[in-house]
Amino acid sequence: MLTGLKRAVLGILMAGLGSATANASEGLSVHPVTENVYAIIGPLEQRNPQNFANNATFGFVVTDDGVLLVDPGGSFKGAARIEAAIRTVTDQPVKIVINTGGQDHRWLGNGYFKAKGARIIASNAAVEDHRDRADGQYFGLTQLIGEAALEGTEYAFAGETFENELNLTFGGHRFEIRHAGPAHTPGDAFIWMADTGVMFTGDIVYVDRMLGIGPAQNTQSWIKVFDAMAAYKPTYIVPGHGGVSDLAKAKVETYDYLVHLRTEIGKLLDDGGLIEQGINIDQSAYKHLAVFDQIAKRNSQDVYMQMEFE
Repeated sequence: MLTGLKRAVLGILMAGLGSATANASEGLSVHPVTENVYAIIGPLEQRNPQNFANNATFGFVVTDDGVLLVDPGGSFKGAARIEAAIRTVTDQPVKIVINTGGQDHRWLGNGYFKAKGARIIASNAAVEDHRDRADGQYFGLTQLIGEAALEGTEYAFAGETFENELNLTFGGHRFEIRHAGPAHTPGDAFIWMADTGVMFTGDIVYVDRMLGIGPAQNTQSWIKVFDAMAAYKPTYIVPGHGGVSDLAKAKVETYDYLVHLRTEIGKLLDDGGLIEQGINIDQSAYKHLAVFDQIAKRNSQDVYMQMEFE
């Protein structure tokens, strides 16, 4: 349970106050989570030429042995911007990069850090997803951010993989990396640091902006993966999108939203409702989230199409 002091500190972090280091020209800001653990928070908007596909949240841990980075950004230039953000905190090199999932900003920046000698780690399912969707993601980014912004980006797949779990000791910390099943993408993993109370969730958790069902083929599994992550009772969550959070906020804006979609679509299917009705289910409780107008109806359509064949 959070003490009053911890709640106050976390409230400051979540509000984007305190000692956050802004990198306005790069669209990224570095936020301290706890000692030597940081979040790099990108914009909540969609991918565009200005953000180099870094419209997400990343994390890093500074140690005497170097930096462990959680997700490398969505392009070669995006990875360079992430490194520049890290440089506002430390001169230590990035030694390890963990890919938490299959979206472009979780792995297409790998080549930048691999060229500098970093170890790249991901779940087997994530790497399979990277290979399956690489060309489609790259083409999609040419439409969203342009070929100039993609200059230098090449496919670089993780050299170290695991099936369901990997325990990694680095820089005096233990990192418990877990792939508990498909979530936003087939290979999503969370990273638990018991000594700090920090959980890096990748796209298992969205806060501040509406999640996108997107490549998630099994939203029921996503809910179970969230439960597996939540069982660790993290004090701090570094999500896949949005600011540093706690478990309560993550539950409301990710877990409860997924349950809402599945509950309402399930009722509709039981009554023989058509997809047009599914698209228009009431999602107004979540309209405060960024990109709601762009994503909400697409999400309900995707869930209807999934559940129709469950």
